[in-house]
Amino acid sequence: MDFKTLPKGRFTLLNTTVPACLLGRNGDLICVDIGIDDGKIAAVTDTVDGASHQEAVDMQGAMILPAFVDGHTHLDKGHIWPRASNPDGSFWGAKDTVMADHANWTADDVFARADFSLRCAYAHGTRAVRTHLDCPPDQDEISWPVLSALREKWAGKIALQGASLSTSIVADIDGRFLRTADLVQEHKGVLGMVTLPMDGLDLFLRKFFTIAGERGLDVDFHVDETMDHSVETLRDICDAKKATGYTGRVLVGHLCSLSTQDEARALDTLDKVADADLDVVSLPMCNMYLQDRHAGRTPRNRGVTLVHEMKARGISVSFASDNTRDPFYAYGDLDMIEVLREATRIAHLDHSGPDWIKSFSATPAQACGFDVAGLTVGAPADLVVCRARSWTEFMARPQSDRIVLRDGVQIERTLPDYSELDHLFKATT
Repeated sequence: MDFKTLPKGRFTLLNTTVPACLLGRNGDLICVDIGIDDGKIAAVTDTVDGASHQEAVDMQGAMILPAFVDGHTHLDKGHIWPRASNPDGSFWGAKDTVMADHANWTADDVFARADFSLRCAYAHGTRAVRTHLDCPPDQDEISWPVLSALREKWAGKIALQGASLSTSIVADIDGRFLRTADLVQEHKGVLGMVTLPMDGLDLFLRKFFTIAGERGLDVDFHVDETMDHSVETLRDICDAKKATGYTGRVLVGHLCSLSTQDEARALDTLDKVADADLDVVSLPMCNMYLQDRHAGRTPRNRGVTLVHEMKARGISVSFASDNTRDPFYAYGDLDMIEVLREATRIAHLDHSGPDWIKSFSATPAQACGFDVAGLTVGAPADLVVCRARSWTEFMARPQSDRIVLRDGVQIERTLPDYSELDHLFKATT
């Protein structure tokens, strides 16, 4: 097979490997033929040896996945590392460094870095992205119009969604935060918050849910991103959602402290999460970078949340990229195949059921409110084609020679060069 070039228009990909769960079937990987016509999936049929097709390509077992959904990113922070590196690799080192760099976040600066990240995501095979936007007063007035401009530029390629990012101990919930909420509504976003332990958190969260509900906004929380077992604001979120009768989508991310808590307490919290119908997004790469970091000491606890226990309770679990080349995570490229491969290793997704692949496409699409397409007949032929024929082949290599189809057409996958951003770092505050 010539893996570099696929036909255009109407054609059939013969002898492909796909996860059975993406077709609503039992089992792990199965062999199917995928017909594509007018940019859409026209047929998905079991492979029959010797069958003849016009304009057909024998894929020789190549794995095909639907284009990815990255439900938790930080495009506004992306790629600031050259001017704002983390001094010690810690969470608080990251926080302080980013806050200091806010002075450089002009509209042009944020747009250039975010657009660079989206070009990477698109080349890697991502079709939808939710990004958080830091929203201290005045910065929200800059970043939200940039988000709308980016959404317009990337329309038809990447569905782009913004979520505001404020912190409960700083946000003026009865004052300036209302302006942020109005900007979120104006720019078709999601209302977000970092929940930290504080006096009156219950009342604060009730007000937060009320503000979101009045504006018809979904919500997204950064929650318990710490190894301190006593931090459990996740329980407060569950209680406040039920107390207010809030009916929008609620996505909660990180949940690191669950990994250090007493087993019975952690599982009781997960029962509350299931009862409150929260969606969860796990960010294992960033958590591994920041958590349990101490100079001269090997990390023992890595902060990965309890994804298997969540799944057993019917809780929706996704995985996402999180930060990219900024003080919270020095690496990454918004490559969901990297996230899939690393999450499999870090969270032991292998040997635990064949349907985790949904956590990188359909599940985050549902949690974020994006279109859920997948491999169904009639869906856009937005596909990622990898030479790997099995999961062990897939996980062993980064699939850097993958093919990405959008609306049935093979895209150019050349990644932007980091030097394109050099001008942003030559004269900064």
